[in-house]
Amino acid sequence: MSIWDRFLYLIGLRPTPGPRTYRFDVSDSLQVTLSTIAQDEGRPEHELIPELLNAGLTQYTSQERLWKRWETLSAREKDVVALVCLEYTNSQIAARLNISPDTVKARLGNAFRKFGVHKRSDLRLLLAHWDFSAWER
Repeated sequence: MSIWDRFLYLIGLRPTPGPRTYRFDVSDSLQVTLSTIAQDEGRPEHELIPELLNAGLTQYTSQERLWKRWETLSAREKDVVALVCLEYTNSQIAARLNISPDTVKARLGNAFRKFGVHKRSDLRLLLAHWDFSAWER
């Protein structure tokens, strides 16, 4: 039994270790989406479910890792990262936060190291789906 089979068995989505069958209580819109994807790919729905579950879990754990990295930032590093993601320049960030441009550069360097990136554009791409609108105020 694979790890996915065991996982699905343990959470009750696979009642027996026999042939793969899944029981999901899904909304109508989710069922329509699954059917549409299956039709577009020319594959049966039951073949897509493990792949979609894997993709969803991968995305979820990826977001969880990003959040944990975010939590390692100091308050000022968070401010700098948020403003960088809002496309402020170092000079604009320094003026807004009442700190020197060198301090902005140092805080940004710390954030780059913690997120494992080397450029502002990489940081923006990594956090592109996050909402930093609270820093606009």
